[in-house]
Amino acid sequence: MTVVVILLLANGVLGAVDTLWYHEYRAALPRRPDRHRTELWLHAGRDAVYAVLYGTIGWVAWQGGWALVLAGLLAVEIVITLADFVVEDRTRDLAAGERVLHSVMAIVYGAMLARLAPQVVDWAQAPTALAPVGAVPAALAWAATALGAGIAVSGARDARAAARPRRAIGRASTA
Repeated sequence: MTVVVILLLANGVLGAVDTLWYHEYRAALPRRPDRHRTELWLHAGRDAVYAVLYGTIGWVAWQGGWALVLAGLLAVEIVITLADFVVEDRTRDLAAGERVLHSVMAIVYGAMLARLAPQVVDWAQAPTALAPVGAVPAALAWAATALGAGIAVSGARDARAAARPRRAIGRASTA
């Protein structure tokens, strides 16, 4: 599980760069919800999944029926990410660096899934429980938890931006 957490941490750092540089600074997604509402909702949904994953994976073994819940969350994340790729291509021009960063993140995430999948299969054979993992160094587990908290805040911000009412188009100012 230590390798899984390390790969998640690497992906979290890459994701933070993507969010801060490309989403916040270059594209200003939360400040332009009328143009990027769908992308913001997708990011908020994915961030909700990531917050749970990052916040638990260094601490908790998802055993029995919980393994199916975890597998479902991972599947939802993949579907959201694929939809996000399509939406981004339709709504904005991605910089070459952002496209490359997304590809690297997908590779790292795939490596993490390749390491996690056999563990989830093993967990599925155990009685249903959320049990302590125990094999992950606490510093790594805490780092993942901290990233998970940051991801949760980012996702909540994206959801808040996406939920803002649409601006009236062509409406005269009353000032």
